[in-house]
This record gives sequence, structure tokens and C-alpha cells, in this order.
Amino acid sequence: MIERYQRALYYYRKANGEPLSFRSQHSRLTALRAWFKWLSKQNYLLYNPAADIDLPKLEKRLPKHVLTVEEVETVLQQLDLQAPLGLRDRDILEVFYSTGIRRMELINLKLSDLDTERGTLMVRLGKGKKDRMVPIGDRAIAWCEKYLREERYQLMGGQDTDSLFLTNLGDAFTPERITQLVRRYVQQADIGKTGSCHLFRHTMATVMLENGADNRYIQEMLGHAKIDITQIYTQVSIRRLKAVHDLAHPAKLVPRDHGAGEADDNLAEAQLWVDLGLEDDEKER
Repeated sequence: MIERYQRALYYYRKANGEPLSFRSQHSRLTALRAWFKWLSKQNYLLYNPAADIDLPKLEKRLPKHVLTVEEVETVLQQLDLQAPLGLRDRDILEVFYSTGIRRMELINLKLSDLDTERGTLMVRLGKGKKDRMVPIGDRAIAWCEKYLREERYQLMGGQDTDSLFLTNLGDAFTPERITQLVRRYVQQADIGKTGSCHLFRHTMATVMLENGADNRYIQEMLGHAKIDITQIYTQVSIRRLKAVHDLAHPAKLVPRDHGAGEADDNLAEAQLWVDLGLEDDEKER
């Protein structure tokens, strides 16, 4: 019966005619296997009949979008600091960008978790129910202090709450509300990319790797249990690989005046510049 169910998942087609993804099949079979494991442990069954089923191999997908530093600044410029809640929203985006924490981790932040003197943020009971301490940049700290000084007290509305970020009603955010907040500013920026909270998480990890940060430190900041999860960002971080490619690959574009006097060696390269129409607009690389 379990094997028949597994085949049914494989051949199932959704209303649009598409099959279930391997990830969807995997999640359904994992739940079934866990249930049978519990049944056997409680002695409702003599053994676990789902223990030996082969789970679909999950795809290793890269993040769909990652922002450049310039695109992040464009998104941040969409906020009107004179508008109600503009200061709070800017602080939220700065914390996401600086620390790369998850959506629920930001929602659960308390006032005592922010240490402005040491420049750290305590993430309590993150994924896997683990605490971790992450660094937070000076710019994000400055926005936090400004938000705490000028706006948070008004949002409290007389309530006694220790949540760091509050809604206009003085409550903690819900996951859906924080997603809508971040997505709105990304859409307003009109940069041709979509995403929300995790977009800043991907961006933080990628730009830090491009600037020379070690995978192990990125792993600690993101709260990944295994290093191979973090290594996905080495594939997104293309800048260093591109630099090596430019140095090592023979098919590269060189300004026509480079190596003047070596006409035989540069003849083909000079002709390439003519063919591309760049002979009058040479650029330094």
C-alpha cells in the first residue's frame, strides 16, 4: 500500500497538468514514514513498513533572486522617513540586510536581545530550537537606536511589551504581515526582482562571500546546521569566479592600445574591436 501511494504521488497531476515536485512528494512521504515510525515505537505495529522506502532526491536549487549592493540601496531609498512607521520599516530592512536572520527570528526579537555596545543580536530559539549570537553592523545599530528613541514608545500605546518591532496596534508582527511589508518596498523599487525577507538573507550571505568572508562564519550567522547548506551561496557568489575566468580564459576583450608595438599578436584582437563597433569607445577593464 505504501509503494502504491508512492507511485500515485509520482503520477499525480495537478489541475494545470503539472506533476508534483520532488520536494512535495518528499514531504508527504517523510510525514508518512514518521507516522509509521511512531506507530512501531508505540507497539501498535510490530515493525515500521515505511522504513525502507526510497525518498525522491531533492533538487538543489539556487536562490531565484539575489540583490546587488546598489539594488539594496535602491530598495532602502523607497522608504519615507517622514511618513508614519517609515522609521520602523527602515530599521526592519536594515536588520534583515545586516544580519540575514529569518522572518520568525526577527519577529521574536526582544529589546534585551539587542546589545548596541557590543554590536550583537541574540537570536533565541531559531530554526532547530537553537540560540545563536550574530553580529549587527554599525549602520543597522544606528537605525535601531533612532527607532527606539523616536518611534517605538509611540507604537506601544501604553502597553507593556518587550517585542523589539511593533505594529501600529502595538502588537508583535505576524509572519504574513512582515512579508507583505518587505515585499511592498521591493516592488516599489522596480528593480526587476521579486522577493521578501529571505531575499535580504540571500543577499547578505552572497555579498559577504564575495568580499572574502569564510563559509564557516556565514554558516554561523545564518544558523545552518550543516556547511553544505551554506555552500549553495558559493555558487551564487559569482564575482570571484568571474575574476578568475577573466584572468585565465584566452577569449577576453583587451583595449586596442594594449601591448602597442606587438602588431602580430594584437591583430586579431584589434579586428574584434572593429567588428564589435568598439574601436571609438574603448573602455578600461
